[in-house]
Amino acid sequence: MTVLYGADFFPSGNATVAIEPRLPQAAFPEHHHDFWEIVIVEHGTGTHIFNGQPYTLSGGSVCFVRDHDRHLFEHTENLCLTNVLYRAPDAFSFIAGLERLLPQEQDGNYASHWRVGQQVLQQVRGLIEQIEALGEAADTPAIANREILFMQLLILLRKSSLAENSGKADERLNQMIAWLEDHFAEEVCWEQLADKFSLSLRTLHRQLKQQTGLTPQRYLNRLRLIKARHLLRHSEESVTDIAYQCGFGDSNHFSTLFKREFCWSPREIRLGRDCPFQ
Repeated sequence: MTVLYGADFFPSGNATVAIEPRLPQAAFPEHHHDFWEIVIVEHGTGTHIFNGQPYTLSGGSVCFVRDHDRHLFEHTENLCLTNVLYRAPDAFSFIAGLERLLPQEQDGNYASHWRVGQQVLQQVRGLIEQIEALGEAADTPAIANREILFMQLLILLRKSSLAENSGKADERLNQMIAWLEDHFAEEVCWEQLADKFSLSLRTLHRQLKQQTGLTPQRYLNRLRLIKARHLLRHSEESVTDIAYQCGFGDSNHFSTLFKREFCWSPREIRLGRDCPFQ
C-alpha cells in the first residue's frame, strides 16, 4: 500500500498545516499518511473508498481522514477537491483541544463524512485562501496564523454539520443526499422525497444537478451501482441477489446499467479485471 509522508507536503519541519489542491483529483490507489487531512470537495463526483467502505462524493462533501485510515478515490468525474493537511490534533503549537471539533468514534463507528451547503463552502474557500496566502513562511507569526485559521475552519465545519443545520434549502438537500446514502435500495418517489425534506421538486432537481452534475435518477442509479460494485468485490452473493439488494428489480437491467456506468460487466468486476491498481 502507498504511504504518503508529511515531509513531501509540509513547507517546513515545524509547519503544522498545509494546503494541497487537487483540481481535478484523478483515480488514486489505496493509501494512508503519516499526517491527518480534511478533504473538501468543490464540485464533480467520485467514489471514496474509506477503510473498505464506499462513499459517494459531490460538491459540499467533507471527509475527515486520520493517519491510520486507508482510503482511495475511483470513478472520478471532474472531481475537484482541496486537502487541508495537518500533523495531528495534538501537534499544534498555539492551540489545544482540536480533537473536540473533529468527528468522534463511538462504538467503533467513525463519522468521517459530512456535508456542507454552498454558502458554507464559499466561507471555507475564503479561509483556505488566507492559509495559502501565508505561503511557505516558517516564522512564528505565520505558524500561529495558520493554526488560528485552521481552528476557524474546524469551527465553521462543525457548526455547519448536518446535526446543526440551519434549515436552508441547500442544507435540506444535503440531508436528502445523506438519506439516500442510507436508503438507496428503497423505492424512491421524487415528489414524496421532495416533500419529506421540504423542497420543491424543481429545487431538488436544480440543486442536485448543480452539486453533482447528475439528474436525481442518474444520481440514485450511480449510488446503487457503486454499492453493488462494492458487494461484487467483497461478498460471495450472486449477481442477481446483489441487484435486488441494491434496489434493482431486474438483474438484466442492472447488468446493462452497470456495464454502461463502469464499462465492465458485473462478472468482470467480480473477477477483479477492472482494478487498475492491482
